[in-house]
Amino acid sequence: MSVAALILAAGGSERLGRPKQLEPWGDHTLLEHVIKRTSDFPVDEVWVVIGAHSEDVIDKIDFLDANVIENPEWDEGIASSIRVGLDALTQLSRCDSALIVLGDQPDVSPEIVEELLVSHRRSDARVSVPKYRYNRGNPVLVDRSLWPRLMSLEGDDGAGRLWQAHPEWVNDVWFSELGPRDVDTEVDVAELKP
Repeated sequence: MSVAALILAAGGSERLGRPKQLEPWGDHTLLEHVIKRTSDFPVDEVWVVIGAHSEDVIDKIDFLDANVIENPEWDEGIASSIRVGLDALTQLSRCDSALIVLGDQPDVSPEIVEELLVSHRRSDARVSVPKYRYNRGNPVLVDRSLWPRLMSLEGDDGAGRLWQAHPEWVNDVWFSELGPRDVDTEVDVAELKP
């Protein structure tokens, strides 16, 4: 199984009031931290979807070896970034699954991703979702066969409703810890920043 990591980092950061992609995070920015961490996961490729503040993001971010995809419709919500990202993977990647990573979750552990991949390989499911203490979370691993369905999503909802409507597709991978938090507000920055 070959895996392309798809980092969704196109949002406008309305709640924070400034581009969270460029938020100082240790020796890097938040987005650079997520790219570096994702590059250390057992994946074959890394792709980053950007949108809001794209000129600043391109100027100021070190993308390492990641491929960059620009989402001109980022203000439609997360579904537009999923569509644009998976469309690019469909055309340009030979990977047979996508690990969808949120660009504002800095604390996804490599162990979570490794367990997700191992469990997915053992299952017959088309998608593997981490379940942290009974709550589904991210990142999510999706087989290429489901990419067209995800590309039909609209609005600011992720794929959660799709997984609820088709439980036969889903391999829930249980974890005892709490899921990784998003960086959305000043409180999140204060509590999560290294």
